Amino acid sequence: MTADLRDAQWRKSTFSGDTGNCVEVASNLPGIFAVRDSKNHAGLALVIEPGEWLAFVSAVKAGALGA
Repeated sequence: MTADLRDAQWRKSTFSGDTGNCVEVASNLPGIFAVRDSKNHAGLALVIEPGEWLAFVSAVKAGALGA
């Protein structure tokens, strides 16, 4: 899926440290969520549909994604 991310408002978790090993999420775009590497703003972003994003967040909260 190709998406226009020019108006994306990127945010990083408050739990992220200063090491830069983080991702940023844009949740202000209609019908999609976008995820990118916080160290590479010019790089590619992963575009995710809302149902898939909610399933991912639910799995993280439930501890279903092991290391």
